[in-house]
Amino acid sequence: MIENIVTIKLPADEELTIKKNHLCGGEGKRIAIVTGIHGDELEGQYVCYELVKRITANMSSLHGTVDIYPSINPLGMESVTRAVPMSGLDMNRIFPGSDTGAIAESIAAKLVQDISGADICIDIHASNIFIREIPQVRITSENSSKLLRYAKMLNTDLVWVHDSNAVGEGSLADTLNRSGVPTLVIEMGVGQRITKEYCFQLLSGIFRLMSELGIWSGAEEKVSHPMVSTDGSVKVIHSGAGGIFIPNAEHNMWLSKGSVIGEIVNPISGTVEQEVSAPADGLLFSLREYPIVYEGSVIARILSMDGE
Repeated sequence: MIENIVTIKLPADEELTIKKNHLCGGEGKRIAIVTGIHGDELEGQYVCYELVKRITANMSSLHGTVDIYPSINPLGMESVTRAVPMSGLDMNRIFPGSDTGAIAESIAAKLVQDISGADICIDIHASNIFIREIPQVRITSENSSKLLRYAKMLNTDLVWVHDSNAVGEGSLADTLNRSGVPTLVIEMGVGQRITKEYCFQLLSGIFRLMSELGIWSGAEEKVSHPMVSTDGSVKVIHSGAGGIFIPNAEHNMWLSKGSVIGEIVNPISGTVEQEVSAPADGLLFSLREYPIVYEGSVIARILSMDGE
């Protein structure tokens, strides 16, 4: 059942409405699936579509509640912007929000109130237009002890225990975790795109988690066991020069120390400004997607297994 969780009057007699799809199969636990907090992150849109389609086609297998919130920042999606238009606010920095605040703060407050009491929440993000990410769960070190077992069920390639902005103060995940709703953040793909294979991979994980919680009794979903960043150290590779980045390695590859990840070339001089190489053996889990780089731009991230 599609429900409105907040309706806000806009100029010119328009209304902004945030909706959820409330799928209930009787008494049982409740999972919340949230996406669209950033307007340029579209991977979660396809996940929501497939999730609703599969559940509604097999309602007899649902033994709890699935609340799906596909578009928390619809103005951002319509204008293809990451932030909330006009205000320029990053919505994932203003939680828990305020009932009496501006548009974004009011939406944030209503969303937190609506999710309150859920047994678990999955907050799906994509990367920006610059970096492509393999499917990964991000959790803070503070919450890793209570979230890690859930994170390993989600069929991602990596669990990154990392105190990043996506899970830090002001984020939906931090607010819900502090209020007692275990919340995991997914990062995958690239901004303004939908990577169907990543979406299907995560869907298997979501159904697996729902099965473990007793919410779903459909066909068993096979999941892989992810790498966990505590198994090694994450090394971030920055460009040493400006130019055009031409990759030589494939995303989600295992690299040996010294392997060439790519080159930064100068199109006017026809020269190679920098050969970018792997600083250690490890998994290449983030790779530059947008080719224009400046000195200091992030090129790649590697989960290193060398113990350095």
